[in-house]
Amino acid sequence: MCNKTSTGKEQRVHVPDGFLDAPTSVGTAVVATGVVAGCLVRSARHELTDRSAPLAGLVAVFVFAAQMVTFPVGAGTSGHLLGGVLAAVLVGPATATLCLTVVVTVQAFLFADGGVSALGTNVLLMGVVAVWVGYGAFRVALAVLPRRLSSVSLAAGVGAFVSVPSAALAFVGLYAVGGAAPIPLASLAAVMTGWHVVIGLGEAVITVLAVSSVVAARPDLVHGARGRLPVLVLRTPEPVA
Repeated sequence: MCNKTSTGKEQRVHVPDGFLDAPTSVGTAVVATGVVAGCLVRSARHELTDRSAPLAGLVAVFVFAAQMVTFPVGAGTSGHLLGGVLAAVLVGPATATLCLTVVVTVQAFLFADGGVSALGTNVLLMGVVAVWVGYGAFRVALAVLPRRLSSVSLAAGVGAFVSVPSAALAFVGLYAVGGAAPIPLASLAAVMTGWHVVIGLGEAVITVLAVSSVVAARPDLVHGARGRLPVLVLRTPEPVA
């Protein structure tokens, strides 16, 4: 989600400086900091291992690259793929929040993607709302779908689709509370919701393809596939009479 600068150049950013007022930006930063701290503890204790750490790094790089592709959605804003559910399914939701936090922080400081004052807002929207709401939808879909390994990819697609408009709606809610840009709330809500449903379909397709590839190659590394792996039964030959 981004807007155009006064120079007419479109920033390849998320929520920029000045889009929300100072109290709202500070509030989102406080909430995001608390959630990230909790995720750091959860990830270290329950998700991140010596085997999954390299995958987490690869996921962060992939998400960083995917977020560089933006889609103009009107009303001075644009959207992009999030990758939160993809990361959550592969390496766990807490680790996914950490991955998205790193991605958003690097984008803000090195590429001017999103303002520094809006860093907490962007982390909250993409690293918290998109990840955890989408992962929740993934778990619900996984419980409904047949208990097969292939269901992991389909459930990931459902979660990815839900995550994008959820983050957009959360942004609209923040704008309703502390919006500081000269954009009518109704116009922003209609544009963000409508177009992000379309973007969500694209994110779902990409997520299904990516998760399917990893599941096919190394299902043991996929966090969301835990409990779905086939159980190997060792049989010993019967003694010859």
